This record gives sequence, structure tokens and C-alpha cells, in this order.
Amino acid sequence: MAIYVLGTDTVDTSAALCDYLDRRVAAGDTVHAVNSLPGGTETDATDVRDGEDAINVVASRLGAATTVETHQFVRGNDSAEDLLAHADDVDADELVVGVRKRTPTAKVVFGSTAQTVLLRSSRPVAVVPLSD
Repeated sequence: MAIYVLGTDTVDTSAALCDYLDRRVAAGDTVHAVNSLPGGTETDATDVRDGEDAINVVASRLGAATTVETHQFVRGNDSAEDLLAHADDVDADELVVGVRKRTPTAKVVFGSTAQTVLLRSSRPVAVVPLSD
């Protein structure tokens, strides 16, 4: 019985992460689909709806094969912080995140949730390449 914490921000990301998990999950496993938003003036109704759509894709794609719990956090935290904290809360066996190819300048300016999770996690992290 494995526990996975999956970080997603779009339906396309969810689809790619589900493609990875399709081959791994079993009936006794639990997948926690997490969408994290900053809140306040940085988050609007469209962001919330898109996040809900992203986590619902995970429930739709994997729900027949295993237990899926969906979580949308709007707490003012960085996405990586929310993912790492949730992984600790549920004692996750693995975190699953997607990564897009970006230029070095874009990484410095915008940061990288996947990079932060990789550097700060004490748990195994699967990084799934996403198409641009």
C-alpha cells in the first residue's frame, strides 16, 4: 500500500502525471492530488476553477484503480511548501511532480516548484517531463 502525493496545476499536467502513475498504482494505494494557489490578489476565480479541474482529472483517471483524495490549498504558501507539508502529513512514499523545459533565465526569475521539491524533500520524488 503506497501513498503518492501528486502536485498539479493544469489538466495537461494531471494527464501526464496520471500516465506515469497508471503503471504504478494498485488497488490498496492512495493518491493525493494537490493543487496549491497563493491566494489573495494573486488568485482569481479562474485559477481556482483551473486547479479544481486539474485535481478532478486525477480522480477521473485513477479513481477506478485506487483511492484518490483531492486537495486544493489556498493558504498563501509556495506550492513546493504545500506539497512537502502535505507529503509529511500523510507520510507519503513518493511525490510526483511535472517539469517543463525552461531557459536558465526563466528558472531564476520564476523559480521552480519541482526544483524546490527535489532539493528539500526527504522522500523519493518522481519528476515527469511535460510537453511545452
